[in-house]
Amino acid sequence: MNDRAEGAGGTPRSPAQSSPAPTGAPRPPARALFRRLVLINGLVFAAGTIVLALSPATVSSPVLLTEVPVLVVGLVVMLAANALLLRRSLAPLDALTTLMQRVDLLRTGDRLADSGNSDLTHLIDTFNAMLDRLEAERSASSAHALAAQEGERSRIARELHDEIGQSLTVVLLGLKRVVDRAPADLREELHGVQETVRASLDEVRQVARRLRPGVLEDLGLHSALSALATDVSRMSGIPVTRAVAPDLPELGTDVELVLYRIAQESLTNIARHARAKRAELSLAIEDGHLVLRVSDDGRGGAIQDGAGIRGMRERALLIGARLTVDSPPGAGTRVSLAIPDIANGSTTP
Repeated sequence: MNDRAEGAGGTPRSPAQSSPAPTGAPRPPARALFRRLVLINGLVFAAGTIVLALSPATVSSPVLLTEVPVLVVGLVVMLAANALLLRRSLAPLDALTTLMQRVDLLRTGDRLADSGNSDLTHLIDTFNAMLDRLEAERSASSAHALAAQEGERSRIARELHDEIGQSLTVVLLGLKRVVDRAPADLREELHGVQETVRASLDEVRQVARRLRPGVLEDLGLHSALSALATDVSRMSGIPVTRAVAPDLPELGTDVELVLYRIAQESLTNIARHARAKRAELSLAIEDGHLVLRVSDDGRGGAIQDGAGIRGMRERALLIGARLTVDSPPGAGTRVSLAIPDIANGSTTP
């Protein structure tokens, strides 16, 4: 090995690379595992040699036919013992591979437990630490992205309300003056145009309200959820039953916004895709957790997370909550958001 300050390609090494490992640092997992495997094989072969030396069995030259079964049995026993010991030593690698295949940064907390194999403990701890770091970085990047998204939503909502909404209002006032002075045979057509513009103005206001929940800022979470359920029921024709606990603890602005957005996305998915006859929205404290549930009696069967569900999972990570989606075929869909550590009237994301 080249111990100079430069590597093979002439690139200067960092201080962490060039400085010797501190005393007591864990051994590299590859070297430790190599030593363990060599030790296992050495012990197996040594045990076989000792048994052969102490037993009355002999080996002639050339080998006699009566000695062949003894040699075969001894070889099989050694191979079986070696395979059993190696399988036990390498078992954590199978669990590690399985975890690598199923890990999802949007579903936190999936870690590999230490099985007591000292040679792979460092590898398992390093992998778990890597998952912690990746989840933290994913949460931070999602927070920045969602903050920018909320800012853009607010900007677009203000432009819709202040510019397009005002322009349509001016058009309505102008049409009213024209209708008052128009001949009788044109008034019916102008009334139709007037109603079309008025409907467009209502749609613009609804879009602006969905983009920027002003009622959440002005009246609080309870009123915002009630207004949201009422709007969804009116637009989709699906009755939404509300059950929001009146004695909720004081929640932060971020927590309230996440709760509102997840409820909004869930109800929107019900209106668009569920083919449901009814829906339910509830928010209450259960076993120290603040739990939001949105369920329906529609077709269910959501197999993979779409963009909407993944967006909800990202929002849940921002406040340290866990989102679960239960959607058995033909039994509707239930979205649950559980926020832990609700105590003393506060939340701890």
